[in-house]
Amino acid sequence: MNALCKDSATLLEVGEESAGQRIDNFLLRLAKGVPKSHVYRILRSGEVRVNKGRIGADYKLKLADVVRVPPIRVAAKPEGAAAVPAREFDIVFEDEALIVIDKPSGVAVHGGSGVSFGVIEQLRRARPQAKLLELAHRLDRETSGLLLVAKKRSALARLHDQFRDGQVNKRYLALVKGQWRDALRHVRLPLNKYLTADGERRVSVAPEGKEAHSIVRLVARWQNFSLVEVELKTGRTHQIRVHLAHLGFPLAGDDKYGDFALNKDLQRAGLKRMFLHAARLSLPHPLSGAPLAFEALLPAELQAFVARLDDHEKREWSDGKKV
Repeated sequence: MNALCKDSATLLEVGEESAGQRIDNFLLRLAKGVPKSHVYRILRSGEVRVNKGRIGADYKLKLADVVRVPPIRVAAKPEGAAAVPAREFDIVFEDEALIVIDKPSGVAVHGGSGVSFGVIEQLRRARPQAKLLELAHRLDRETSGLLLVAKKRSALARLHDQFRDGQVNKRYLALVKGQWRDALRHVRLPLNKYLTADGERRVSVAPEGKEAHSIVRLVARWQNFSLVEVELKTGRTHQIRVHLAHLGFPLAGDDKYGDFALNKDLQRAGLKRMFLHAARLSLPHPLSGAPLAFEALLPAELQAFVARLDDHEKREWSDGKKV
């Protein structure tokens, strides 16, 4: 980054990690802290050149392209601003193309919206030698479980295609209030995003919303709770939480769409987080096409709460299958 702050232009050769990326996104990643408006201004003015020629903001970089970047001044970091601590996470799988992380609850996947940093910033700090580390998808802060991180631009592009085309099978475990009766149920309810009066992002079921499809399977049932597996066929914001709450089965511990009185009781009983876990993930390998399948067991705190339910209430299994 310091090289971009000097008085003369910088020439950068595009490597494999950036090939296929749009020039505007390349510059925004390169010049973190610089306003987007400034990046697009230097693109429009022709100060940014590729192979000595002018390009538009939508130009896709090719391997060995030479990018001329003019001097860019980055705003000084505010005094006292928190530094990103390096952190490695539990690795389920890793090769030259991707990393599969078992993300803990309470950690955002990236900085923003009042969060200084998340998984991806901490992982980059822990691996300064990595040419590329990018999220292939997202999980809510309070959701634990399987998270994909791309290590190559080609893998990231392919993963995005696979998510869009429905080639990635994602299954979550959720504990809900009430007795879920159906062994299998397709939930097709459109979801609409909106902002509250306080500026917080929320989602609701609404006719004008985007198509959303969840498949809910019963795993186990107690007197007052049910454990369900939810397969996502679409990936809308807060999809599982809103679908189940709308049907009268709010997630245990959900502080946005849940039963707030119940949540207080659950905290006293030992459940201090939302009970939603990305448990299974399967997809073709983004580069080789070989089938991949991953599983992350319920975290200890969720297993402990299920054990407490077993101690107090009789459990009914679905098809004799255990968690």
